Amino acid sequence: MIRFNKPSITELEEKYVIDALHNSILSGDGKYTTKVYEQFEKRFGIKNMLLTTSGTTALEMASILSDLQDGDEVIAPSFTFSSTINAFLLRGAKAVFCDIREDTFNIDENKIEELITDKTKAIYVVHYAGIPCEMNRIIEIANKYNLFIIEDAAQAVGSTYKGKIAGTMTEFGCYSFHETKNYAMGEGGAIIVNENKYMERAEIIREKGTNRRNVLRGLVDKYTWHDIGSSFLPSDLLAALLSAQMDRYDEIMKKRMLVWNTYNEGLKELEKNNKLRLPIIPEGIKHNAHMFNILLPSSHIRNELIQKLKEKGIIAYICYVPLHSSPYGLKLGYRPEDCPVTEDIASRLLRLPLYADMKKEDAEYIVDTIKEVL
Repeated sequence: MIRFNKPSITELEEKYVIDALHNSILSGDGKYTTKVYEQFEKRFGIKNMLLTTSGTTALEMASILSDLQDGDEVIAPSFTFSSTINAFLLRGAKAVFCDIREDTFNIDENKIEELITDKTKAIYVVHYAGIPCEMNRIIEIANKYNLFIIEDAAQAVGSTYKGKIAGTMTEFGCYSFHETKNYAMGEGGAIIVNENKYMERAEIIREKGTNRRNVLRGLVDKYTWHDIGSSFLPSDLLAALLSAQMDRYDEIMKKRMLVWNTYNEGLKELEKNNKLRLPIIPEGIKHNAHMFNILLPSSHIRNELIQKLKEKGIIAYICYVPLHSSPYGLKLGYRPEDCPVTEDIASRLLRLPLYADMKKEDAEYIVDTIKEVL
């Protein structure tokens, strides 16, 4: 059976985790957390990064730092994971769902401005499948109306938009290092604080509202309560795992790109014959091979293909059930017709297996099976 996802774990990950177990601070902010920050700064130029217990909690921190309150409105796509929206619903803010583009499945930047009201406080963008949104236009809109932008870059570690690293283009960027992501620490994430003025508060929020990090720096002899916050700090054991993954960054990226390109080349004939549509990568975008999805002509064909692949030992999944038409979305009063493009795309999109240690032969087998079925 070809699994949908499998983290790439080697002796290096085992070595670092065992070392952290015996020679670091298990509760977090130990030597491997520091090493991860150094790795991200060296590779991406990121200076203000805080590891979190998940991509979800990174988004929640961004919501607190944006000072979202009861009655505020936040514009976001419905085609995303629930974490994106929960992050600000927990602050009392309301989701205003924006439809997506038909090419990249990212938020449609041309539909944002019409959704802005005097209650709008922020825009949450999601770099779906590791393909960054059209950020220049979104930033232009945000500046015009004085809005925060939070980048949900959970899937986009290493992706770039016109030379700029995903997660670094707005006030806050949020990464995920869940086991399903390109670089994994099991459960974990990070918030990127791109404006220095927010960094001190971010450190306090992450540490249950205390200044514990200054104790670790030796700046104060005891820590005290300064703000709201929660336990957003991951163990250094998990940071050790991520550090090993970052040491293998180029290797993992190369392997994932090989699988992505094998799919893309192998399925071009089917696209030419209108049997499916391949991913569209806009000019100026460099993606990270996080995901390979195909768009089928109908939901019936998509669902039938899932079943046929399963019979051949291949696990493939749909991407998202749109949040606006999910059970909780309907309970909140949203309607399927609110985002028609999202509804259509979600009903026809299929995500294929992709992970670093997947063999090229496996990807070729999947291509051949899809050809046979379609």
